[in-house]
Amino acid sequence: MRLASIPSLLSLALALGAQAAGAAEPPATAIPAADDGARITLPWSIPSGLERASYLGPADPATPMERVVLVLRSSAEAQGRLERFLAEVQDPASPAYHQWLTPAEFGSRFGLAQDGLDQVTAWLRSQGLRIDEVGQGRMSVTFSGDAQTLQRAFGVQLHRYRMDGAVHYASPVPPTLPRFLADRVEGLLAMGAPRRRAMNTGFKPVPDPRGLSVLGLHFITPGDFAAIYNTRPLLDKGIDGTGVAIAIIGRSNPSMDDVNLFRRLYSLPGNPPAVVVNGADPGDQGSAENGEADLDLEWSGAVAPKASIKLVASKSTATTDGVDLSAQYAVDHDLAPVLSVSFGECEADLGSAGGAFYRNLWAQAAAQGITVVVSAGDSGAAGCAKGGAWSGSGPAVSGVASTPSNVAVGGTEFASGTGSCWAFWNRSDGSSAKGYIPETAWNESGSLLFGLGIWATGGGPSARYAKPHWQQGAGVPKDGWRDLPDLSLAAAQSNGYMVQTGGWPSVVGGTSCSAPAFAGIMALVVQKTGQRQGNANPVLYHLAGAVPAAFHDITLGNNTVAGTPGFQCNAGYDLATGLGSVDAEALVNAWPPQNPGHPR
Repeated sequence: MRLASIPSLLSLALALGAQAAGAAEPPATAIPAADDGARITLPWSIPSGLERASYLGPADPATPMERVVLVLRSSAEAQGRLERFLAEVQDPASPAYHQWLTPAEFGSRFGLAQDGLDQVTAWLRSQGLRIDEVGQGRMSVTFSGDAQTLQRAFGVQLHRYRMDGAVHYASPVPPTLPRFLADRVEGLLAMGAPRRRAMNTGFKPVPDPRGLSVLGLHFITPGDFAAIYNTRPLLDKGIDGTGVAIAIIGRSNPSMDDVNLFRRLYSLPGNPPAVVVNGADPGDQGSAENGEADLDLEWSGAVAPKASIKLVASKSTATTDGVDLSAQYAVDHDLAPVLSVSFGECEADLGSAGGAFYRNLWAQAAAQGITVVVSAGDSGAAGCAKGGAWSGSGPAVSGVASTPSNVAVGGTEFASGTGSCWAFWNRSDGSSAKGYIPETAWNESGSLLFGLGIWATGGGPSARYAKPHWQQGAGVPKDGWRDLPDLSLAAAQSNGYMVQTGGWPSVVGGTSCSAPAFAGIMALVVQKTGQRQGNANPVLYHLAGAVPAAFHDITLGNNTVAGTPGFQCNAGYDLATGLGSVDAEALVNAWPPQNPGHPR
């Protein structure tokens, strides 16, 4: 816990403790006989940055606390079986190869056992809390109540803070639970934490949506991406995402006008995204949130122009980030075979329950055949700091991206921004790239001449997960830890991606660009093979050794930023760019064919 960093919060909670103690008794609902009155303390940490927030006072007891997520814990035996299944489902020699599960099948095989689940939900109801949803995967329960009821049930002290322009509710003391639930619950998804960070560098308006090639500026349009990463031969053969869905995780519901205009500007087929509203409609959340949604929708569809793009939009509540709710919905409702996430939070700030939430969720996705693609981060090796910070936070990686069940996508920048790599004049679709452009690790931070902040590709070893069995090959460190990223694509602001947002053409960088772009490439893989792929990493690491032409090995650059030493690029895998970037045609054509007879 971080209580030592903000001692005033602890004294404040003690002073206000009598207020919660004098609250009304919960409704008379049966408590399981196993409840002996003893309680256990759940893992908890004070959200990062709260010590700098403005204190607004104790929470009003009647304040609605909506869609709180209780993260569940299945047995050690079930976790062991799950790990074996996730290995076997990717092993062509196993009878379980590509035998994908439904969410309900996953829950019955690997989730919390039904009797334990019944005890959890019965206890929540006995406290006067309303069950909103029990995950089909049996890894979480979502519930609601008011602040007074939540404080009484979990022994927390809720206070209000203003941070990053929004009101947050947080407790300086950890939650507790009855002892009989100890082996059934991981914890509460952290309340009061800053919103999950969007991994983009910000949106800079430009006067010309065609990329400004004639002025010596070269921004990436869909046609440029097709030339640089060699998707054009696939698109020309009809490998364009037809029949494949990509789910985009979001927390805003912007107008689709910008996305539709983007597709018209760059000669993409008319194929508007669908919006799946999860619960209350978040509505239009403003320029920054809409920019991230527009970026993800436009660029996943730019790479796979005929894929069905689905934005999952969930409203953030006083307790739970909309990103978490959208991710939970997309997996538990099996919404698409490819899922793109452009948000992150470092492992330490995600906390124990937050880490367990994403570990469980992405494992469930992998078992269902969903390929989860996540931005690796924009602050170099200092994953707990924002890209715009002046100094790093020390070594860290994103806990949303570091699980063994997702693909973490880092960033590169072009080593030749002008000259022979680009045509002087744009083509009719706005493109000017002649073909592949040599790349280095993305690093535009203040550690370099003319750099600012700590903008650089995320990468480094996880502090939470052991090395997965599939993460091996030339250059992979023998460090025993899950390493990030897995691969990279262009992410520099200097040669950023063209987007249409807020009614204007803009340019943007960050791994928020490279993640949805690679999700588009995975949609091409799914179409070509005719089947879901689940966790793509076992195949990616195999192909890096077996078909080296499918990757561009990045050997120059690093992700060192001010205050935090990073990692140098080298031959083979490295902790700045992973396996390197991809040649999409070679990658898709080399992908192992489908296994006949396994329709899911």
